[in-house]
Amino acid sequence: MPEVHFRVRWPDQSATRCYSPSTTIRRALGPGKSYPLGEFVSISRAALERGSERVRRKHGFACGHAEMQIAIIESFAARFADQPDAQVTIEAYED
Repeated sequence: MPEVHFRVRWPDQSATRCYSPSTTIRRALGPGKSYPLGEFVSISRAALERGSERVRRKHGFACGHAEMQIAIIESFAARFADQPDAQVTIEAYED
């Protein structure tokens, strides 16, 4: 399964390099697109869980890195929870 890294630009303009165990994230989030914070978190969680499930089907265990990435995204997002118009941008994908 090809892993994918993607750069996220947060509402404070900081950037984070994120991980996905599969290409499921590419189908979920478009490069150059911005998403409302809550939508970004929900979409990311669903895509990373799908990727982790693909790992489970292939190898017999879930992807711990995907689970950790979900926790990191949720932690970063919590910093902006009080900003109703907070947007997150997908800057680029790196294979």
